Amino acid sequence: MPAPRSDDVLSVAFVVPLQGPTGIYGPSCLACGELAVEQLNAGTGIAGRRVELVVVDAGRDPRLVADEVGVLVDTGRVHAVAGWHISAVRQAITRRVGGRVVYAFAAMHEGGDETPGVFMIGERPINQLLPAAHWMREELGVGRWAIVGNDYVFPRVTGATARLALEETPSEIVSETYVPLGTSDFGTVLRDLAGRPVDGVIMLLMGQDAVHFNRQFARAGLTAALPRLSPAVEENTLLAGGVAANDRLYAAAAYFDGLGTAESSALAHDYYARWGRWAPALNAVGESCYEAIWFLARVGAVCGDLTVDAVAALPSGHFYESPRGLVRLAGNLLDQDVYVAAADGLEFRVEERIARVH
Repeated sequence: MPAPRSDDVLSVAFVVPLQGPTGIYGPSCLACGELAVEQLNAGTGIAGRRVELVVVDAGRDPRLVADEVGVLVDTGRVHAVAGWHISAVRQAITRRVGGRVVYAFAAMHEGGDETPGVFMIGERPINQLLPAAHWMREELGVGRWAIVGNDYVFPRVTGATARLALEETPSEIVSETYVPLGTSDFGTVLRDLAGRPVDGVIMLLMGQDAVHFNRQFARAGLTAALPRLSPAVEENTLLAGGVAANDRLYAAAAYFDGLGTAESSALAHDYYARWGRWAPALNAVGESCYEAIWFLARVGAVCGDLTVDAVAALPSGHFYESPRGLVRLAGNLLDQDVYVAAADGLEFRVEERIARVH
C-alpha cells in the first residue's frame, strides 16, 4: 500500500500514457512534467510545498488507471491529479475520485465536466476544430468533410458538435467513421473515403492510430485530393509517419514547437537546455502537461491551498501568462489562443492564429 505523503511535499498523480496507441506521447509528457517540477522546486513549489510527481500509466484500460489513482487518493499518497490522457480515462478517474482532489486535465476535450475541482485546460471544438475547419474552407476550399476517429467519447462528441455547428454554413460533415483504439489496418476506411464526395478529412485519431492512418492514406494516393485536419496530430506523429505521410496534413492547437512567440520560445529554451538536442519532441501534448503542473501552482498561489474547497473560490475570468501566451479561466475551462499549422516535412509551419483569448 502506498505510503502517505509528507506534509512538506505536495504529490501529484501524473497520469500520462506510457503504452498503447497513445504511448507515443509518453516521453514528451514525462520530460515536460519533470521540467515543470524542477522549475517549481527551484522556487517555492506549490502553495509553499515541494512538488513530486507519482507517475500513473494512462495507456491502460481506463478502469485500471482509475483504480490506481483511487488508491493513491484513498491512502493520502497524492494531493492532486494532472496530466494528458484520453477522455475515457478522465471520466473513469472522475467517477472514482471526482470532487475529492483538484484535477488538471490537460488534453483537448469535448467539454461538459463540471465535477468540483476538475479543470479542463486543453483546447475544445469551439476554439480549435471549428475555427480550423473555417480556415480550411477559406484558404483551401474544403467544404465537405469526412470524419475518421477513434471510438470513444472525445471523437464522437467532437464529431457530433462539428456536424451540428456546420449546419447552415458553407461546410458540412458528409460521413463519420469511428474505429477502436489500436486500429492498424485502415484499408476499408480508405476505400470508402475514395468513393465519397468529400473535399477533406477531419482526423480524430490518437497517437499510433494516426500514424498508421497517415501512412496508409499516403500509400493509397489520397494526399493530393484530400487535405487532412486534426486537433491531435503533433510532432511525434510527424516523426513516426515520415515525410510522405505528412503531405497536406494540418493541425490545430494552442502550442507548436517553433511557434515563435516570446512565451513559447522561453519554454523551448528551457526545455532544450535541460534535456539536450535529442530530447523527446516538444509538442502540444507535452506542453499541456507542463501547463497542467504550472496551472496547479497558479491555483495554489491564488487560493492559498490546493484543496477542492479552497479552489472553489478561484474567480472565473482570471488571467495569467503561460507558454501559450495570455490565457483566461472561464469557469473550469481555459480560454487560449489557437493556431492552425501545416506539416512541413517532419515539422509544423504555423499558418495563422484562428482563435484568440477574449
